Amino acid sequence: MQAPTSFRNQLLAALPRLRRYARSLAYDPAVADDVTQSAVERALTHWQQFDQQRDMLVWLLSIAHNAYLDMRRRESRTTATPDAELHRVVDAAAVDPTERMGQRIDLLAALHHLTAEQREPLLLVCVEQLSYAEVAEVMHIPVGTVMSRVFRARATLRGILDARSAAPVLRRVI
Repeated sequence: MQAPTSFRNQLLAALPRLRRYARSLAYDPAVADDVTQSAVERALTHWQQFDQQRDMLVWLLSIAHNAYLDMRRRESRTTATPDAELHRVVDAAAVDPTERMGQRIDLLAALHHLTAEQREPLLLVCVEQLSYAEVAEVMHIPVGTVMSRVFRARATLRGILDARSAAPVLRRVI
């Protein structure tokens, strides 16, 4: 039996935010596409389990979170691969001297230094603008844990970015 049209329309409307969340988890567009596809496939397969009283986005993000964790578990049993996308972006920043690009790369690199346990709730709160309760539901952890992880992630980011901005800038004097 196929999912009703209203369900499919809600799913389509949530796809950009779902993909953005998957991208923030994986840092690799190909892996993010796999996570998104897996989440959509699971949602369409189990559409009967969706409670209309819930927010579709929260339900989908929870599915994507679980799909990503499943993928990481599967990969940990095979081989570990380095994150080539982040290195490509950092290398591009070394070539492009514009200030704005440098700040963006600094933030991406700083986010990469966070643990997944800190990065995921931080991005759900700050980028996806979910409440702490919704993040707790997505990640299957208590609200207090979400709050402490977001607090620690912000403090860690602040420390990393402050340390980088305090580094002396060498200028050539003629």
